[in-house]
Amino acid sequence: MNGNGCPPIGEYVFLSDCHTCALVGPDGAVDWMCAPQFDSPSVFGRLLDRGGGGAWELSVADAGAPERDYAGAGLVLRSRWRTPSATVLAHDFLAVRPRGAGPDGELASRGFLVRLVRCEEGRARVLSRLRARPDHGRRAPRWRGGEGVLHTEHGGLWLSGDPGLLSVDGEGDVGVDADLRAGDTLALVMGYRGGTGERMAVEDAERLLRETLRTWQDWTDRSDYQGVGAEQVERSAVVLRGLLFEETGALIAAPTTSLPEWPGGERNWDYRHVWHRDAVLVVLALLRLGHKEEVGRYLAFLNRHCAQAEGPVPPMMALDGGVEVREETLEHLPGYAGSRPVRSGNGANAQEQLDVYGHILGAACAYHQVTGELGDDDIALMWRVADTVCKRWRDPDHGIWEVRGRPRHWTHSKLLAWFCLDRGIALAEFRGDTGEVPVDTWRRERDALRRDILERGYNEEVGAFTQSYGSTNLDAALLQVPLLGFLDGDDPRVLSTLDRIDAELGEAGFLVRRYDPVATDDGLDSPEGAFLLCSFAMVSALVLAGRVEQARERFEALCRSAGRLGLFAEEMTADGTMLGNYPQAFTHLALIEAAMNLEETGRRDALHGWAGRHAGAGGGG
Repeated sequence: MNGNGCPPIGEYVFLSDCHTCALVGPDGAVDWMCAPQFDSPSVFGRLLDRGGGGAWELSVADAGAPERDYAGAGLVLRSRWRTPSATVLAHDFLAVRPRGAGPDGELASRGFLVRLVRCEEGRARVLSRLRARPDHGRRAPRWRGGEGVLHTEHGGLWLSGDPGLLSVDGEGDVGVDADLRAGDTLALVMGYRGGTGERMAVEDAERLLRETLRTWQDWTDRSDYQGVGAEQVERSAVVLRGLLFEETGALIAAPTTSLPEWPGGERNWDYRHVWHRDAVLVVLALLRLGHKEEVGRYLAFLNRHCAQAEGPVPPMMALDGGVEVREETLEHLPGYAGSRPVRSGNGANAQEQLDVYGHILGAACAYHQVTGELGDDDIALMWRVADTVCKRWRDPDHGIWEVRGRPRHWTHSKLLAWFCLDRGIALAEFRGDTGEVPVDTWRRERDALRRDILERGYNEEVGAFTQSYGSTNLDAALLQVPLLGFLDGDDPRVLSTLDRIDAELGEAGFLVRRYDPVATDDGLDSPEGAFLLCSFAMVSALVLAGRVEQARERFEALCRSAGRLGLFAEEMTADGTMLGNYPQAFTHLALIEAAMNLEETGRRDALHGWAGRHAGAGGGG
């Protein structure tokens, strides 16, 4: 616990059924869960309000904190409590099953959070207290029912347990006090998607456990990656799968809101939405790992809703594809470790970010090169994206970091505009469409962009590509200069940029901050931790620079700094304290990219060139 009584962010265990998630603290309590889906208001919100946010507590009398790990390859938490006279084993999971009978490996939610507790030896007293507080803790539920099944009058929750054990107190909390002997099992199942529920016997919960374990294992078995960091890559892939919303195929950036980028600071954002900046790495990483079906659903969602956008494509969307993601402050919540404000929604959806076009077209090009499965409407959308960039790249924008101030000519935005046109040209050439679309115009604008970036984005006096045109600030987003193929990794301008970023933004020998907030004037008055995406991106850039041993050392140090079960937040301090929303898709994507770049040591383009090298390969490893 920190000084505010909050468990460290990195100590939370992530559970998901690809419809919502639960975060389980080191004491066995579910401190975070939104229902009925990722971006709904919380029903357990103690993560942001230790006093009144609600939680589902589970403990064993006379036992300390449990030993914990993931059971199998998926997202099933296994906890073991030990007392002087007993051992108790629990499995916590959001139940999943295969979607349909086909071989596509899709996961489907059953809508249940299951807590299955078994006394392995001795005799133990097991205590559970379900303190649901729907609507971000604004109210307590009213439970009704009997015969082992309770349901809420409003809020869509139900709970199944032994008829003789469930009791409701005056505060609306459901308690369980069970005396278990060796071999006895307690099954508690909470449904979160409405209805009055159904009685779940121990045998039913055990069947759900077996099915969930098997479904996750079948999914991970689709990948044959055995390269550098195989264990971390597999765990990261499972995290990403847990962040893919089953109804639409959309990837949320993280399943939490307002976990601070600095304790007590104001950099607290809602990340339970879909950001286009994840697109290229989502496609490349999951295709490389053999998960073509998930990539296809993700791109179909992305393209469908981008096509519906009027005017500039917004940098983010809601899970259903809507672009109205109104930001509001939840004044009644004190925040994690007193970090306020607590936000729901994200105002960044109203910004214009030029980089989104590069991510969209880059993702589509990689997918089509490998699978050939983009339809005519999707291809037509990509041509419109390229045409849009030709018209807009000379304009300032808000940049990838969503700085809430005046638009600027961000060098990274121009880089992604160049990447957009470069990938548009590659896609047209791959399809043989060069006579049907204005490829000559795209080439001309791409070359103009290249000259512009080299002349205005690279500062000879600083010896680096700088954050924006005319500035002297460094920005770790520009580690992508070699990763996107703009310059070779051993180009002197790239090498000097890596050195300058490491000197000014590096920390602890393996961490990298994204930029200096004061020099950037990003509109917020608080520091932040090192950015883990950028820290892993430095690994990838060092590989392309030929500094492989240095890259490998950094990668290993980063992997050692993961949370207890291999999870990463958005940021971290030098002492290993996780900061920001958790677990963070961007970080786990960058981990996979870094591992695969290390595995492909010696290639000049590494992961970003993989799709072109495997054109027509069908997405296999």
